[in-house]
Amino acid sequence: MWALPAQPPNQTLRGFWDPQAAEWGPVAIEAKQRKSRGEEKKKKKKKKKSSLTKAAAAASGGGMEGQSQHRAPEREGSHNYDIESTDGSGGLWRRNGSSSGALLRYNDSGGGRSGSAGEPLLRKRTMNTTSQIAIVGANVCPIESLDYEVVENDLFKQDWRSRKKKQIFQYIVLKWTLVLLIGLLTGLVGFFNNLAVENIAGFKLLLTGNLMLKERYLTAFFAYGGCNLVLAAAAAAICAYIAPAAAGSGIPEVKAYLNGVDAYSILAPSTLFVKIFGSILGVSAGFVLGKEGPMVHTGACIANLLGQGGSRKYRLTCNWLRYFKNDRDRRDLITCGSAAGVAAAFRAPVGGVLFALEEAASWWRSALLWRAFFTTAVVAVVLRSLIEFCRSGKCGLFGQGGLIMFDLSSTVATYSTPDLIAIIILGIIGGIFGGLFNFLLDKVLRVYSIINERGAPFKILLTITISIITSMCSYGLPWLAACTPCPVDAVEQCPTIGRSGNFKNFQCPPGHYNDLASLFFNTNDDAIRNLFSNGTESEFHMSTLFIFFTAVYCLGILTYGVAVPSGLFIPVILAGATYGRIVGTLLGSISDLDPGLFALLGAASFLGGTMRMTVSVCVILLELTNDLAMLPLVMLVLLISKTIADNFNKGVYDQIVVMKGLPYMEAHAEPYMRHLVAGDVVSGPLITFSGVEKVGNIVHALRFTGHNGFPVVDEPPLTEAPELVGLVTRSHLLVLLNGKMFMKDQLKTSGSFVLQRFGAFDFAKPGSGKGLKIQDLDFTDEEMEMYVDLHPVTNTSPYTVVETMSLAKAAILFRALGLRHLLVVPKTPDRPPIVGILTRHDFVEEHIHGLFPNLNPHKFHSTSMGG
Repeated sequence: MWALPAQPPNQTLRGFWDPQAAEWGPVAIEAKQRKSRGEEKKKKKKKKKSSLTKAAAAASGGGMEGQSQHRAPEREGSHNYDIESTDGSGGLWRRNGSSSGALLRYNDSGGGRSGSAGEPLLRKRTMNTTSQIAIVGANVCPIESLDYEVVENDLFKQDWRSRKKKQIFQYIVLKWTLVLLIGLLTGLVGFFNNLAVENIAGFKLLLTGNLMLKERYLTAFFAYGGCNLVLAAAAAAICAYIAPAAAGSGIPEVKAYLNGVDAYSILAPSTLFVKIFGSILGVSAGFVLGKEGPMVHTGACIANLLGQGGSRKYRLTCNWLRYFKNDRDRRDLITCGSAAGVAAAFRAPVGGVLFALEEAASWWRSALLWRAFFTTAVVAVVLRSLIEFCRSGKCGLFGQGGLIMFDLSSTVATYSTPDLIAIIILGIIGGIFGGLFNFLLDKVLRVYSIINERGAPFKILLTITISIITSMCSYGLPWLAACTPCPVDAVEQCPTIGRSGNFKNFQCPPGHYNDLASLFFNTNDDAIRNLFSNGTESEFHMSTLFIFFTAVYCLGILTYGVAVPSGLFIPVILAGATYGRIVGTLLGSISDLDPGLFALLGAASFLGGTMRMTVSVCVILLELTNDLAMLPLVMLVLLISKTIADNFNKGVYDQIVVMKGLPYMEAHAEPYMRHLVAGDVVSGPLITFSGVEKVGNIVHALRFTGHNGFPVVDEPPLTEAPELVGLVTRSHLLVLLNGKMFMKDQLKTSGSFVLQRFGAFDFAKPGSGKGLKIQDLDFTDEEMEMYVDLHPVTNTSPYTVVETMSLAKAAILFRALGLRHLLVVPKTPDRPPIVGILTRHDFVEEHIHGLFPNLNPHKFHSTSMGG
C-alpha cells in the first residue's frame, strides 16, 4: 500500500480531515467558533497530557493508539480521525515489512507539483480542511458526497451480461410507475396541505371576526394571537425535536442534493412528516411565509422514500425494487419530486418542470424531461379532480380551493410605449428591492444562528416571539386605516362576513370596509388574490399599500429562519404585488394597464430580483393568472430585475447554500482556477491498496480514515512494475470483508469464487444510512494476517486527469459527470502511477485559499471569463 505525500518531506504531515480545523460556511463557522470558546479552557489542561501520549505512542511504533481522540459525527460508515505524524519526517504509520506489508509507505519521489521549481504560488499546506459539516435546516450535520458514476467492476459487468429483456422491461416499467406514484402522492399532499390551512386559518379568522362583530375587540385579539401562538409553537416544537432538517424552505438542501451533496435526514421520513404538518401549522399561524418552498422539499422526500429500493429492516423489499439502490436513479426520482412539488404548490405543471431544470437540477437529459413532465401532469390531474369535488361544499371552509389561482384572463392587456416605461421602472425597483432583501436576509439568518445553536427551547422561543410580532402587526395595523364606504357596483358582497374576500369589515360600521384588513386579515393566498384582482382601481388607498408593503417586506425577512418549514415565494409575491399596485396607481395617468396587472408585474420583478429565476418564474406566473397576453411584459420585467440585482449579490437560494456551508459546485469554473492545475490542489497523504491486500491493512485504513475511495495499484510480484488498476470504494470493501473470503497467500485469483458468492445488488447502496460500518465487523488475529483479492470489486474505469490539466477544466468535468472521485495521474513515467484524488472539497475556495494564501480569487474576475 502506498502513501504519497502532496508536500515537501521536511514538513509534518497531518493526515486526513481534522474536525477541529475544519472550515465551515460563513454561518456554520461562526457557530463553531462560539461553541469552541467555552471549551478552550477545559481543553488546555488536557492538551499537554494528550501531546505526550501521542509522542510516546509514535516513539514506540504503535502510532495508532491515541489517533482516534477527535472524530466527526458518523454516518454510513464515515469515520473521520485526526492522524498526526510526530516523527518530523513526514512518514505515516511506519512499520517494517515487504512491499504490500507496509501499511503506508512514504515515497520521496511522488507527490505531484508541490514545491517544484516554477510553481507560481507558494503552497502553504497539504491537508484539505474544508468542511465536511454544514447547516441542514436548523442543525449542524455531517455531509457526504453522492456518486453518480457507474462502478464498472467485474460484478457489474457480469450483472449486465446476465440481464434479460424481461428484467430490462421490468426496470423501465417500474421507473415510470414510481414517477406516477410520486405525482399522485405529491398531488394528494398538496391538496391536503391547502385543505388543512384553509380550514384551520378559516376557523381562526371566523372566530376573531365574530368576536369583532360583537365589539369584543380585546377578546378578539387574544383569541387571534392565542391561536397563532399555539399553532406556531406546535410547528416549532415538532421541527426542533423531531426533524430540524425540515426548517426553512428546503429548496437549498434539495438543490445541493441534486448537485451531489448528501446530508443525513435531508430527505428522511421524519423530515417528510414534519415538512407536511409543520408547514400546515406555520402557514395557519399567520406567518408571512408560504408552503410553496416546503412543497418542493416534500416532493423530493416522497420521491426519495419511494426510491429507497425497499427496506430490509421492515422486509419491504423485492427483486424489482433493488434496481433503484443507486444514486443515479434516486437523483432522477428526486428531480421529478421537486418538479411535482412546484406543480402541486402553484398548479403549474409546466412551471414545475422548468423550475427543476432551471433552479434545482444540476444534471439533465431528455429522458428525465419526459418523466418530470409526466409527473407534473399527474399532479395537475389529481388537483383538478379534488378541487372539483370540493366545489360542492364538502370540504368545510376550503373556499376557492386554497391553491393560488388568479384568473386575469378577462383583463385586456393592451400596452403602449408609456406602459413599457412603467414596466422598466418596475424592473429596476424589483432589482433594487430584491438585492436589499437578500442582503438583509443574510444578516438576519446570521443572528438567528446564534439563537438556534443554543438548542430546541430557544428555537421555539424565537418562533413564539416572531409569532407575537406578526399577530400584533396583522391585528394592530388595520386600525390605522380609515373605513371606506362599499362601492355601489361591487361584484362581491361588501363587507364580506364569515368568509374570505376583498372587503373585510373589521371594526367598520355596516356598509363600510377596511382595505388594510382585507390584506392582513386573510390567508396569504387570499391577500394575493385581492391584490391581483382586476377592476379595483380605488379599492386600496395609497397609504394602505405603503403600510402593507413595509410590514410584509420586514416580516418576510424576520420570519424566514425560524424553526418552522417556511417558503419565500409567498412573502416575495405579496411584497412585489403591493409595490406593483403602488406604481400602477402612481402612473395611472400615463398607463392604461389595470392595477391588478401591475401587481402581477411587480410580483414578477421581485421574484426575479430575489431568486434570479427567469424562465420558470415567467411560466409559473402565466399559469397562475391564465393570461398569456402578459408574456412579453413578464419576460421584460424579469430580465431587467435580474440584471439589476445580479450587480449586488447572488440569488437568495444560492446565497443560503453558501451560508450553510454546503459545497455546491457551479456549472462554471471560477476564473482563478485557470491559473492552477489539478496537481496543485491534490490533498495528501494518499492511501492506496495493492490488488491483493492484507486484511489487516484494509481494516486499519477503514478504521482510522474517513476516506470513501482508495486507488488500487498492482505491485511486484503481481506485476513487473506498479500499475493503476482502478478505484475501490469503502462500502464495497466493507461488504467484501464481511464475506470473509480471505486467502493465506498473496495470489491474484480469477475472481470466480467472488462472483459466485456475491451479486451486484449485494454491493448496492443501502437506504437511509443502514449500511455496514467497520465497527460492525470483527476479525481474528489470523484473519488480519490473511489476504483478500480486490480486483473483482475494483472500478477498472475510473475517470482520470493528468496532473497538469487546468483546475478549471477538472472542475467542469467533475461537476458535469457527477463524480465523487477524480483520479490525478502523473504526466511523466518512472513515478508512482497515481498522484492523488480530487474530491468535491478540493474545489472549494476555502481549501484553495488555504493552500495558496497569496492567491486573491477576486482579482481575476475582471480579466477572466467565468464560464
